[in-house]
Amino acid sequence: MRNVKLVDCTLRDGGYVNDWEFGNDNIINIFERLVSANIDIVEVGFLDERRMIDLNRTIMPDCNAVNEIYGGLEKGNSLIVGMIDYGTCGIEHILPSDNCFLDGIRVIFKKHIMDQAIAFCSQIKKLGYKVFVQAVSTTSYSDEEMMALLELVNELEPYAFSLVDTYGLFHKHNLVHYYNLANEYLKYSIGLGYHSHNNFQLAYANCVELLDNPPANRMLLVDGTLYGMGKGSGNAPVELLAMQMNEHLNKNYNLNQLLEAIDVNILEIYRKVPWGYSLKFFIAASNDCHPNYVTYLTDKQTLSVKSINEILNGITEEKKLMYDKTYIESLYLEYQKEDCNDEDDLRQLKEAFRGNNILLLGSGNTVLTEREKTQNYIDTIRPIIIAVNFLPDYAVNFIFISNARRYVQLSSRINKLDPQIKLIATSNVTKSKGDFDFTLKYSALLDEKAEFVDNPMIMLIKLLDYCEVTDIALAGFDGYSKARTSDYVNPNMEYSFTKAKAIEINNDAIASLARLENTVPIRFITKSYYVGKINS
Repeated sequence: MRNVKLVDCTLRDGGYVNDWEFGNDNIINIFERLVSANIDIVEVGFLDERRMIDLNRTIMPDCNAVNEIYGGLEKGNSLIVGMIDYGTCGIEHILPSDNCFLDGIRVIFKKHIMDQAIAFCSQIKKLGYKVFVQAVSTTSYSDEEMMALLELVNELEPYAFSLVDTYGLFHKHNLVHYYNLANEYLKYSIGLGYHSHNNFQLAYANCVELLDNPPANRMLLVDGTLYGMGKGSGNAPVELLAMQMNEHLNKNYNLNQLLEAIDVNILEIYRKVPWGYSLKFFIAASNDCHPNYVTYLTDKQTLSVKSINEILNGITEEKKLMYDKTYIESLYLEYQKEDCNDEDDLRQLKEAFRGNNILLLGSGNTVLTEREKTQNYIDTIRPIIIAVNFLPDYAVNFIFISNARRYVQLSSRINKLDPQIKLIATSNVTKSKGDFDFTLKYSALLDEKAEFVDNPMIMLIKLLDYCEVTDIALAGFDGYSKARTSDYVNPNMEYSFTKAKAIEINNDAIASLARLENTVPIRFITKSYYVGKINS
């Protein structure tokens, strides 16, 4: 029978979901059930000197903390390991293996520090531990770079070397290529492992690909987690791998113990913070890039999926898997600053707006709850009415669109509007058919002094200031709250990020309004968080 081992990473990799706070009772129960299930290798958490000891968490500052949490528990036939992200736990925090509950330590590192990481692995090996060399972001390695790493690994002779598909980019051909390379050049005494992620829904399938053809002359290790627990799209479910290995490799893993752990310990976490296949992680994987780039762009809530893909496509190779917030911000702003010649459109708008009273309608709740107040203002003043990124139940003259995502949501209704209602769009928004009535340079309307440079309220006020209007009134610009109730007249318009950053967005808007109030009169018709705070 081939030498194949199953590794469970729930208490370590699963911890990204809940900041490793499983609770002490759950930690012990999960551990004992994994051991009772005969899992070959159980990973019990991270060693990270930056953290304080917490008996409820599986991220621990040193070996003493490991002993305090797990000491005295029965290991059964399982090999017990921890993990170090190289650079986060110095060798001085690692006890000799005889004095630590751990049998082995897995070390993860990126390719630009492979030499230092392998030297660190050598120090750990000298302390008596079984060492696992984990090449994270394996897809970032060229064949030449992988060969250089394998040469270092052969000199070290660790217990195992693993391919780590950090961002779930492996398809079968990628996996087989790196696997064959490692299998050919690694010493046979070194085990070969695979750690998958599920961005393309291929984590389990890729593991099965290796399990169906295990190497004849070396140990094979495959990683999984209970119920696939892991950040984002998650990992290969260890219970599925155990079932596969029982049926096809004559293993004897106790599935009931795994299922009990899922039912009792894992599902409660899943209900609070679900993981699994998602659009965000698919987009990241399909663009071979770090998922934080996708998070940054989706959190903007101004881009269509097509636009997000176009921006990600512009990321250079060396930046793709090394997240750089400043870099992606520059790409975003450059993309949004799509140029256009708006001189004629600006002239026409200035002629239409100059000397007039303008009412801006936002999508806040008060546009509905204080409708009588708003309508009285309209009846009395007879302003030009501009709706901002939504279609209100009012007779409007213009609709201002600066958000490509909002436009996609509204496009079918916009196409049915009375042609007398004119559309003003910024150049980052593309019309589904034909042209907008007016298209303005997006970059010219940004508030470069603001943190949220493309607040549509501020952009439109800047335009109206240029157009020399007499007065600007606002209704439905309520500001954002942290309350669970929606800030929008239509709850479907709610964005999750506005709740998390409510105060930040409000304060930024207040600062922008204060800068603009010196040049154009601004008044709020309906209740707003901004009222009374602009000059306070």
